[in-house]
Amino acid sequence: MSLEALKHEAAARALTLVRDGMKLGLGTGSTAKHFVDLLGERMRAEGLRVTGVPTSEATRAQAESLGIPLTTLDETPELDITVDGTDEVDARLRLIKGGGGAHLREKIVALASKRMIVIADETKEVETLGRFKLPIEVIPFGLAATRRAVEKAIAEAGCAGPLAIRMRDGRELRTDSGNLILDADLGRIPDPEGLAARLDAVTGVVEHGLFLGICSAAILATKDGIRVIGSLD
Repeated sequence: MSLEALKHEAAARALTLVRDGMKLGLGTGSTAKHFVDLLGERMRAEGLRVTGVPTSEATRAQAESLGIPLTTLDETPELDITVDGTDEVDARLRLIKGGGGAHLREKIVALASKRMIVIADETKEVETLGRFKLPIEVIPFGLAATRRAVEKAIAEAGCAGPLAIRMRDGRELRTDSGNLILDADLGRIPDPEGLAARLDAVTGVVEHGLFLGICSAAILATKDGIRVIGSLD
């Protein structure tokens, strides 16, 4: 089974958790895209009524094209479930997210939800976080100073690895909020909580891709079927 087929299976399993009248956080990325597509299909086929809060402008455009009613956290500050993908997940449901550059909005929406359900294929499961580059969103002003402070925080957390400004089409990538992303190629993060605390303390850092204590359950599609980490109840 291809990776895309596995992503589709994980998204289909998450869709079974959706009930009429729910307020949903709609994630960003290739796996979350499958979920939004399937949600739109179910709404058309069954008359399912839901409201969504998109975590990126790309997801907003996708949802609007499918006729999914949207709201904002200002209008609807508490959501039932957020369904989103991940770049890494470990056995303790700690995540690295932000490969799509939407981790700031993704984290805000997830924290406004009663539950965050992650959907992914089996390649995203790791024993130790850090194989995927950790995105660190920073404001453009004072970038060199912020970068030095980030490097110091990473070293103090027992990690090592180069930082690089994320580029796209030969230009610095700007997030939906107009910020830059420093990708930290750490290889291994022995203490995610310690690193998160140090990054949170750096002035100029807007957000990072460590999602700790936020995910309720992960639905992993494997070649042998669906496997769940945590509880879907």
